[in-house]
Amino acid sequence: MPERFDVSRFTVREALRRLEAEGLIQRKRGSGTTVQPAAARGGALHQPLSNVGELLQYARDSEIIYTAGESGPLPFEVAEQIAESTKGAWTCHRGVRRHPGDALPIAVTDVYFHEMLGDAIGELDLAKGSLFSQVEQLAGVRIGKITQDIQAVAADADTAKVLEVDEGGPVLRILRCYFNPDGTIFEISVSHHPGDRFAYAMHIDVEA
Repeated sequence: MPERFDVSRFTVREALRRLEAEGLIQRKRGSGTTVQPAAARGGALHQPLSNVGELLQYARDSEIIYTAGESGPLPFEVAEQIAESTKGAWTCHRGVRRHPGDALPIAVTDVYFHEMLGDAIGELDLAKGSLFSQVEQLAGVRIGKITQDIQAVAADADTAKVLEVDEGGPVLRILRCYFNPDGTIFEISVSHHPGDRFAYAMHIDVEA
């Protein structure tokens, strides 16, 4: 394999180690390596969480349909979760995300764009799926950092209806803030995932 893909044995071992840590493959001495079926991972979509590239990966491995929302102050229940200033008008679009071939949604996401992005907000193509990459191009913004808070919460009536789960049942809320290099938040996303349809997988490298 190393010779076929022109990579070192170390690179291959590291790639296999990460896939195993994320529950995508199983390695047994004397039996080789096998791909793990979805059922072996609890039927949930596993999202790697190690760097920015992996953070945005599942946007390319799933499908989302957005509907346009309104502009106004950031909702209090979102603003109170964020330490930095969230003053100004925010435009919200809601998306429902599904894994190809699955009828049940894996997430409902409310994405908020700050007025600082100007006309780019109105130029977003909601049928294209990934709004973040469009904002980068249309508004010319760059990511300085991304913060992410993950918390188990009870599904409210609205979230439960969209995700087709019981009201009050446990869901995973992921609050993600996108900052420009100057430290200003220009985008906020709030996603709710059913606990049995989504999981995060993380690998941590131990320093020598």
